[in-house]
Amino acid sequence: MKWLHNLLRGCSLTGALFVFQACYGSPQDSLRFDSGEASLTFSVVSVETGEPVGDVRILSAETEGQKEMREVGTTGPDGRASVKIPYLRNVRGPFVRFEDKAGAYVPKDTVFLDLQPREILIELRK
Repeated sequence: MKWLHNLLRGCSLTGALFVFQACYGSPQDSLRFDSGEASLTFSVVSVETGEPVGDVRILSAETEGQKEMREVGTTGPDGRASVKIPYLRNVRGPFVRFEDKAGAYVPKDTVFLDLQPREILIELRK
């Protein structure tokens, strides 16, 4: 009878561990802080005129709450720029800010959830 009791207790513990693993999965801390760079191409235009806006600084941070941002590029006279944006996997981001150096346009902040290589249209307001 004692062996039956031990067998049932072992099965209960195994079942509990299986349910825990099925619900929460295995820890993946190493993936949370894995980082990389995404190549993105931007076209920056004026909302009012639709014309390209040149000399716009592109600043980036890996996450939205990060205070320190670094400049990753500037748009040319045609309003276009190709840049590499740093990001952290499994974290909402990266956070990108577009600032007109002349100050004629309102800075625009955005967070990218999809980092597929493509051209992105950014519209700035005066």
